[in-house]
Amino acid sequence: MRYKPILQAVLRTVRPSADERSRALDKVKKFLSGLNSELKRTKVKAVAVLGGSYAKDTWLSGDYDVDVFVRFDLVHKAQNLSDLLERALKKWDHVRIHGSRDYFWVRDDIKYEIVPVLDIKKPKDAENVTDFSPLHVAWVNKNGSKFKDDIRLIKKFCKSAKCYGAESYIRGFSGHVVDILTIHYKGFIPLLKAAIKWKPKVVIDHNKVYKGKALLMLNKSKIEGPMVLIDPVQPDRNAAAALCEEIYYDFVMSCRAFLKHSSPVFFKEKPLDIQGLRRLGKVVELQVAPLSGKRDIVGAKLLKAFAFIRDQVKHRGFTVISAKWASDPDKKQAVFVYVTNKVPLHPLRRQQGPPIENEKAVKEFKKKHKNVVVRHGRMYGVVKREYVEVDALVRDLLKLPEVSGRVKKVVRV
Repeated sequence: MRYKPILQAVLRTVRPSADERSRALDKVKKFLSGLNSELKRTKVKAVAVLGGSYAKDTWLSGDYDVDVFVRFDLVHKAQNLSDLLERALKKWDHVRIHGSRDYFWVRDDIKYEIVPVLDIKKPKDAENVTDFSPLHVAWVNKNGSKFKDDIRLIKKFCKSAKCYGAESYIRGFSGHVVDILTIHYKGFIPLLKAAIKWKPKVVIDHNKVYKGKALLMLNKSKIEGPMVLIDPVQPDRNAAAALCEEIYYDFVMSCRAFLKHSSPVFFKEKPLDIQGLRRLGKVVELQVAPLSGKRDIVGAKLLKAFAFIRDQVKHRGFTVISAKWASDPDKKQAVFVYVTNKVPLHPLRRQQGPPIENEKAVKEFKKKHKNVVVRHGRMYGVVKREYVEVDALVRDLLKLPEVSGRVKKVVRV
């Protein structure tokens, strides 16, 4: 198999070594023990267990973000689980993150994301989508024991292609989606070979719940994206509902490129190639300090600020050859990059007016514009541009609330 040497080499870098695994898991076990002691002290019926990629043994070397599920007995169903959990976290510095059900961060050299869930045995007992999370872990461990390293490879591949993460500002492949796809197609290479044949709307129903009729039987709101991936634990849910078309195609193109020109470079996370973008045109680079807060909300605000600038630059007549952004939430920084035409715009532009048969509107238009011409049965006025250089436009856009209200600070590079 011609891909095997490359994948084996990559695995040596992404699979945690025995020493790294031992050191990390010892710390995690100690934390879980301490948290369970505190839960017992507060007299709630709950137990803290390992979750996410650590519980599934699919975590990547160097990744010390650990999910912890605190499973509450159903006797607490009517209570605020987040408040109950916070009482047990008093001995740690913690941050409460607001969501459909509040969860918590505790940081030392490991970052713990501590999520309260109901200890459900049947789907009907769930009060929140997070209640299914331990069942997702159990499903992967039961069905994916042969594919843990393949999941690592897909995860790293998606991160490098900037396709990983279901957050609203990314809308890519979540860890759960990666798990299901890798297990369904039985490995890294089989998944890539299947992906290059995908056409929207691709439907993947691992357990054949809908017998090929998912698009007819599911609620319309659940099948709007390019992929319908039936959740094997929650069959009424599209696990890939957050996936957007742009990221979907980026993944397919990356799969095609790897299969044609396989190389370890496809597993290396790269910063934006600013120098490469400079070859395309004039580059406007902005260093951005995000607001503080929940990553998903902060990221969504960054995306809106980025898109506002891009759209306004287009609206003012500049050609946007490329527009890219990247962020590092842990370092609390981001970069916006816009590539436009190098030559300044002409100082005059045509402004579209009414059709010539609309005599009243034509008369009003001529009052406002001294220089008018007729093109294809419509009036046009010649007006002076407010901006001929993109730098001046961006400088003023940064002062508007659509940007300044969504970021802490922006520095023009």
